[in-house]
Formats: sequence, structure tokens, C-alpha cells
Amino acid sequence: MKIVTLGPKGTFSHELARKVFGDEIQLVPTIGEIFSEVEKNTVSGLIPLENSEAGGVGPSLDGLVRHNVFITGELFMPVYHYLVSAGPDYGIKVLYAHPQTHEQCSRVIEALGAEVIHTSSNAASAREMLKNPGSGAIVSKYLADIHGLTVRQEHVEDNPDNTTRFVVISTSRVISNDAGKCSIIIDPQQDRPGLLYEILGIFGKKKINLTRIESRPSRRGIGSYVFFIDFIRTSACREAMEELQSVTSVKNLGCYSKIEVTSWR
Repeated sequence: MKIVTLGPKGTFSHELARKVFGDEIQLVPTIGEIFSEVEKNTVSGLIPLENSEAGGVGPSLDGLVRHNVFITGELFMPVYHYLVSAGPDYGIKVLYAHPQTHEQCSRVIEALGAEVIHTSSNAASAREMLKNPGSGAIVSKYLADIHGLTVRQEHVEDNPDNTTRFVVISTSRVISNDAGKCSIIIDPQQDRPGLLYEILGIFGKKKINLTRIESRPSRRGIGSYVFFIDFIRTSACREAMEELQSVTSVKNLGCYSKIEVTSWR
């Protein structure tokens, strides 16, 4: 199975894709390009959707709104970060880090007191660091091994249970009796008292368990939002979807299963 995911080589996305899907991987430089490749070439994509510390991944959420794709599976990856430099004698005056990595490792970064420069990926952090003596980066152990970097401090994540949820996206919906979770995007396209209460009440009346609800600006102006909702699949879901569609705009991202990963080390 060919999978498109975020590069360059050494990102968490790349590491996960290799572990689960093998070596038939296409790496692209941005999450937006993953969506474009999936739509254009009818391949599957692997995107980070949310992190236990930093929350939703903006470009992934925006891509789900804009592109005609479905979620076909989810995976959970424990995320461990390492503070590295190019050599043991280098002081760290400048630190390169991806914005999500910065959020996940804020305590160590603040204590370090270095200038922080944000990058497009953890792999880009390592690449920029290697160009600048006296700098450091926060990357994965996998990436540190690839480049032979000196590990200055292990496990610099704020929470030892730091986890990122990834999803597989495709232009084709998966229909499976084993699918346990469903995802939708709600775009109210109006502003009236009680609308969100009414929407959530549909799930409550049918005893459908919501596992996640997150708002994201609709880009139509301040105060206008779309809502991402995940819920456990039950026999009442079809009726709930029909009732929801009668009161608001709903994009159905599909129902899907969890893809198990046997081990990480």
C-alpha cells in the first residue's frame, strides 16, 4: 500500500509510516501537499491530527474541511523528544524546533533560555541546526540516529505520556462492520441562540458518546466557526446524522477502525 506523508526523511510521520505501511512511502514537504496528492492520485495519506499536549494540528484540520477526503483509520503514536546538537562541545544559543514540538517541550525550552526559531518539521530542525554551529534542535531519537547527532538530553517532552493521533485519509470511504469511531465536520453557517446546544442534544438524546469536539475558525470572519466531532459508532448513528442534516451543514468524514501498532522500540 502506497502512503503519502510528511517529510523529509526522519519526521515522526515518516517513522510511523515505515513501521505500519512498509517502504512504499512518498514524502512531501507540507501537510497541504498530502491532501493534494491524495485527491490527485487516489492514494492514501497519513496525517497528524491531534496531540495530547498541543491539541489539534491546524493544517490537518483545515485540509479536512477543504478537501474531498474520508478518514479510513486512526493510529496512536507515543512521541518522545530529544535535545540534540552537532557536537558535545557546542553551547546552544539558538534552538530550532517545530511549533508543535515547542508546545510539547515548553518547560525545557524555557529553561534553556536560547533563541527559538520555528521550522516546518523536526527533520528541518535538524537540517538547520547542522548549518549553524552553536545551535541545537529538538527532534526524535530516530532522526538523531539518522544524522549521528549528539543527544544532550533525552525525553524533554513535558508529559511522559505525550501521544499524537494520526489518521489515514483517502478519496474512498471505508465500509466496515469493525469501524468503531466516526468523524464529522459541522458548519452552522448561521448564528442563533441555542444552535450548538441543539446539535449536541441530538447526540445526547440518542446516547451517542462524543469522544472529541473541537472548534476551528471558518475563515468567514471573526466569530464564525466549524466544529470537528468524533463519536463512538452505534446503531443510532444513522438517525442522528439525518436529524443533524435537517438543522445544519454536515460533512461526513466516515467511520473507521483503530490500526494497532505492535511495538515502538
